[in-house]
Amino acid sequence: SGRGHQGVINAVPHVRSTGVRGLQAMARRLGSVALLASHLVSAGCAAHGPSAVGPRAGSRRALAAMGAEPGTVAPALAAVRARLSALTADLGLKAEPRLVAVSKTKPNELLSEAYAAGQRDFGENYVQELVDKAPELPEDIRWRYIGALQSNKAKVLVSGVPGLACVETVDRLKIARALDKAAAEAARKTPLDIMLQVNTSGESSKSGADPDTCAQLAREIVDACPHLRLVGLMTIGAPRDLAEGDVNPDFERLKACRARVAEALRVDEGALELSMGMSGDWEQAIRQGSTSVRVGSAIFGARG
Repeated sequence: SGRGHQGVINAVPHVRSTGVRGLQAMARRLGSVALLASHLVSAGCAAHGPSAVGPRAGSRRALAAMGAEPGTVAPALAAVRARLSALTADLGLKAEPRLVAVSKTKPNELLSEAYAAGQRDFGENYVQELVDKAPELPEDIRWRYIGALQSNKAKVLVSGVPGLACVETVDRLKIARALDKAAAEAARKTPLDIMLQVNTSGESSKSGADPDTCAQLAREIVDACPHLRLVGLMTIGAPRDLAEGDVNPDFERLKACRARVAEALRVDEGALELSMGMSGDWEQAIRQGSTSVRVGSAIFGARG
């Protein structure tokens, strides 16, 4: 938005000192390279003399434009964790579902704050952004790729992110084969975990395998890709306004897909994870059996 970009422009005196590489890195993190670069160059060329905005204030404004003020991530994360722990106890679950902090377009400063508060599972949607972020952050972060993936980006993703824990968005055999080849070339010590993304809502705007063919696809992937390990299924689903006591049909469809995949692979259903639920519906997803939820705006704030 215009207000968000103005916040970045106000931070120019701070980021100009980092040179061209610094500007490019910030642009990538905002997820809008061309537009941000244009603003920065224009503002930089027009800036003369002492700045009215100090470096620290400019940095704060830039972070605010990205959806969160410094110092707000840790308490927001703690609040989500408290709700997660309470729900786990209420439902009598044996294990607490995984909390994935979705950090797409967020700067490393905010990820570092979440890390310092104990968060280790992070989800990213863009290959280049993740490849840029990973080397600048602690090696024990468990990166989960949750965005659309093209087969020609598989090698970049796998080789560029040694800490890649899982790719949750595999919906075609072609993608799986590309990841399998990349994992073999990277000489990973263990197979790369993947999830099968299923389009449970039937929306043309959503990626994912057809629920009717997910079991066949799972079998093909397992047979053809020895360097991958199919660990579960994932869905995004459609936004829904559910009344108390209602069930989300997308979540039910994913559970049904898991049952068919488990039968095709001759494994117990419980051996396959369910990644479903985001900031607006993660608690409902857990009530319906999710073992991994992807929470972004409730932790890092809405995108600017």
